[in-house]
Amino acid sequence: MAEEVKQEEKKPDSKGAFSTFLKVVLGLAFIGLALYLLIGRQWWGYTWLLIKGSAAPFLVLAGVITLAIAKE
Repeated sequence: MAEEVKQEEKKPDSKGAFSTFLKVVLGLAFIGLALYLLIGRQWWGYTWLLIKGSAAPFLVLAGVITLAIAKE
């Protein structure tokens, strides 16, 4: 029984390795596309505007969470 378990653990999971590889390649492609759009297409101004516009709601949410933690 113990030998069967050891043999099952030694088998490489080729589907899992390929899936992980595919996810890494897809993630790198998304990052590359994002950098191209931000730097290559001069979208940095719009991105900075979005960041500045999102700062206030983020700070409000952080404040509410901090007050909720302090209340406990």
